[in-house]
Amino acid sequence: MDRIADRFARVEPRLRARQLVLGLLADLPRKNCWTIAEHTGDATPDGLQHLLGRAKWDADLVRDDLRAFVLEHLADDQAVLVIDETGDLKKGTHTVGVQRQYTGTAGRIENSQVAVYLTYTSRHGHAGIDRALYLPQSWTADSDRCQQAAVPDDVAFATKPQLAQQMIERALDAHVPAAWAAGDEVYGNNPKLRAALEKRQLGYVLAVSSTHRVPTPAGPQRADQLAKRIPRRAWQKLSAGMGAKGHRWYDWAQIAITAIGLADHQHLLIRRNRRTGELAYYRCYSPRPVPLSTLVKVAGSRWTVEETFQSSKTLAGLDEHQVRRWDSWHRWVTLALLAHAFLAVTAALERQRQPLTDDRTSLDGLAPLTCNEIQRLFTALIPLPARDLAHRLRWSTWRRRHQARAQRSHYRRQAALQP
Repeated sequence: MDRIADRFARVEPRLRARQLVLGLLADLPRKNCWTIAEHTGDATPDGLQHLLGRAKWDADLVRDDLRAFVLEHLADDQAVLVIDETGDLKKGTHTVGVQRQYTGTAGRIENSQVAVYLTYTSRHGHAGIDRALYLPQSWTADSDRCQQAAVPDDVAFATKPQLAQQMIERALDAHVPAAWAAGDEVYGNNPKLRAALEKRQLGYVLAVSSTHRVPTPAGPQRADQLAKRIPRRAWQKLSAGMGAKGHRWYDWAQIAITAIGLADHQHLLIRRNRRTGELAYYRCYSPRPVPLSTLVKVAGSRWTVEETFQSSKTLAGLDEHQVRRWDSWHRWVTLALLAHAFLAVTAALERQRQPLTDDRTSLDGLAPLTCNEIQRLFTALIPLPARDLAHRLRWSTWRRRHQARAQRSHYRRQAALQP
């Protein structure tokens, strides 16, 4: 919190930000302005709502401090910048960016809000360092709707690969040490994103679809058709990294891509499930020759973003914001990423202090400290003033009064719309 203190001109929002981060790290069943304010001793959530909606501070500057904090402890010149999106299910139509769209959170089309995140993954650990809210064309084409959600006038429609490119270039412009980028098919199938990464001399291993057409001397060929021509001796058994149950073993093969106008050292990487035979495909580029094992390692690092999503949502309330406006979303998400980065960096420092043995335990025979365990210890060690019964009853009265007011407003609006 000392690191970001200068981003707040007044002491009040500075203390509120600390209060919110502590609440995000707390062991609460739900994390929003109401529950955090009650937990930290406020009489109402007005102070936290003011911090997110009206107080004067720049969430992008705090994001820069977050990135610097992560790099201070996790920096690695062979790190991977992993890009992926996640969705938050929402009701109604007024929350910024919400519409009916596909989200992997539900695995189907739902009324949701989608954002793209950038995770920094190194041999020391991984944590989110940037975020971008996806604003659909149904929003950018409606100026009144954007104005109601306080979307800046200079925000135009951008696809998810374009948002990913902006975040990666922002990281590289800030001299973030990294050698690779990784992402799923949404990003691998986009030629403009791949060209931008090649221009910046950043290697990539990006998933592509089976129908993705790969340039060859004989003309473009589908990835799944090329895979059928791979001889049996070309497959190699390699680990994509450690999972919850040990090494993730797959069979791997690569095909060099040679075509006029393409950068050197491009490959189609194919992964085969050793049990089911299912295939997955990746477009790969490196500014210099690298072995197959390196490409496999980068491909396996993509799953760290899923771990980051799960951990930051479960432990730091990343998806539990109840805000509708542009600035409020960016402020909540930035502070949630900061709270999660504290846990991730602490876990990395502990691993450096007590290196793991071959069986993934510490020298004293214990499992390594995880983000979950660090949060439990942290909440136990940070004392909070005791909340008496009167405080709990005041909050019960406040919630019921607020709910009654909202119910009356809903009924009046519903009656006014009746013919």
